[in-house]
Amino acid sequence: MGPDIAPSGQAVVDQLVGLLDLEAIEVDIFRGVSPQVSMQRVFGGQVAGQALVAAGRTIPPEDSGRDRAVHSMHAYFLRPGDPLVPIVYTVDRIRDGRSFTARRVVAIQHGQAIFSLSASFARPEPGIDHQDEMPDVPGPEVLPTLADRIAPYADRLGGFARLPRPIDIRYVDDPPWEQRLAGRRAEARSRVWMRASGTLPDDPLLHVCALTFASDLTLLDSVLVRHGVAWGFGVVSGASLDHAMWFHRPFRADEWLLYDAVSPSASGARGLATGAIWTRDGRRVVSVVQEGLLRTAPDR
Repeated sequence: MGPDIAPSGQAVVDQLVGLLDLEAIEVDIFRGVSPQVSMQRVFGGQVAGQALVAAGRTIPPEDSGRDRAVHSMHAYFLRPGDPLVPIVYTVDRIRDGRSFTARRVVAIQHGQAIFSLSASFARPEPGIDHQDEMPDVPGPEVLPTLADRIAPYADRLGGFARLPRPIDIRYVDDPPWEQRLAGRRAEARSRVWMRASGTLPDDPLLHVCALTFASDLTLLDSVLVRHGVAWGFGVVSGASLDHAMWFHRPFRADEWLLYDAVSPSASGARGLATGAIWTRDGRRVVSVVQEGLLRTAPDR
């Protein structure tokens, strides 16, 4: 690994675990920090993952011993987060029912809300079960690592190439920057294998929050490749606007997961992306939808 390639591995995964381990500063109030890397604003997946941790920390233990798992979350990114100061998360206990538990979380910096999240938790129940078929794609072992993909373009990608990478990502399709430099446009689709770059503790909530963090990394690539643009080349700039996830079945975020994202529409400087996440044995475990702000400048 050269000096211009992002660090990864167990040490970086341990940093992600620490990032998601919020400090409880009062009842239903938590504090999180950002990693010490050079960023203009807080990464959206970080604040979403931390907010979900805050919600999960307020779920009361069940008398019967049955856990309540996250089954859905809906979030809005309201203002850019400041990576230099802590983020305070306040949790509103909306409802504690027999089957479902609802929480609302607001992330605050400088006295203003930067992010809001609603999350629902449910106890396991038997019922009907079906899913679509998993796409047929090459396995992650035969695909180049992200470090290998980035290495030829490290100078062009600047700071992006040197960010710590707690998530191991293997692109099935060419990443946006390769298509951009080759002058190509592609189908509005992005498929990647992803997993934590090391072993995570067994806490199911932590795996959900780690995947929430990872789900914001490549989803909007499906919009970019349709137009032959990529982050970091001065043509497009943007940010996540809202983010929704539905968790269908159990999974581990440190085992390989296929993230299949498509973009059905883009207009009004906004792009919509939908994603499906699958385990290697073909179980659909998560569905994702996000709309992102995507502003373009004249192509230089």
